[in-house]
Amino acid sequence: MVTLEDVAKQAGVSLATASRVLNGSTRQVGAALRARVERAADELGYRANIAAQTLARGASNVIGIVVHDLTDPYFAALADGAMRAAATEGLLVMVGTTHRDPEQEIAYVATLNAQRVRAVLLVGSRVADPVVTGRLRDELARYQAGGGRAACVGQDLLGVDTVAPANREGAAELARALAGLGHTRFAVLAGPPHLVTAADRCAGFAGALEEMGLPAPQVIHGPFDRDGGYAAAQQVGDATCVFAVNDVMAVGALAACRERGVRVPEDVSVAGFDDIVTLRDHVPALTTVRLPLKDMGARALELALGEPGEIVVEQVAGEVVLRQSVRRMTA
Repeated sequence: MVTLEDVAKQAGVSLATASRVLNGSTRQVGAALRARVERAADELGYRANIAAQTLARGASNVIGIVVHDLTDPYFAALADGAMRAAATEGLLVMVGTTHRDPEQEIAYVATLNAQRVRAVLLVGSRVADPVVTGRLRDELARYQAGGGRAACVGQDLLGVDTVAPANREGAAELARALAGLGHTRFAVLAGPPHLVTAADRCAGFAGALEEMGLPAPQVIHGPFDRDGGYAAAQQVGDATCVFAVNDVMAVGALAACRERGVRVPEDVSVAGFDDIVTLRDHVPALTTVRLPLKDMGARALELALGEPGEIVVEQVAGEVVLRQSVRRMTA
């Protein structure tokens, strides 16, 4: 069976250009390129997929959003931003949660492809497994070859438009701010080592400490959730400041401190990453790296709804927000 990829290769154009010519996109293609694609299609006997043409013309009004954990306020905020943006376009949204299972994420993309949704938005970190990532990338390519559109919030590893949090940079900036308060002994509640977001935040924090000539932090791995933070905090040694690589882990760490009678910030300072809304009224207020989560979700959906073309990667910087959960060290 002749595929759209075969036509693109024969014509010497990108897959996106071939799709615009043959799948009914409203985006214009130059006459010379159009002629090359049409000639290649005739030579190979390619027949356009009617369902793909329907998708390319935007007839479908359904968007699929796939997140890792909808109970996590980080993902809830990103999904909310995307869903509000979809509502302004008159689009319906289906939401699926993978429970951090990469196989389930691949299955969702295949299912959404079969259901001919207009666009797919993937929200969440990639895993440090090139085989799994490659399979997901291939599944997305099949969906896009049929006229679908896709975007993600996370690392730029899937060959689709991407909104990428600046995880390393944000964690490094946080380390510098905490060191500026006089802290020299740190622990990092680092999450799972195979999760790219967790690994990047841990590496960014530790790298900044090394650049400042400070001792390496104690690194404690565990699940990327509240219970993971709770368990990891019980293993902290003599650190004066604990950095949890996401806010929900920081919540668990704060609970562990309370149960052990460890005062925050008098006995130990605690910081997180993300600035989830549910923590803004927490006492003590959590120092964190703020990401504009709802805006990121909305922007990712905007990219997913755009016409095919060059892949867009937008990095989003975080802002360090110092609050009462950290204190300045005194001599």
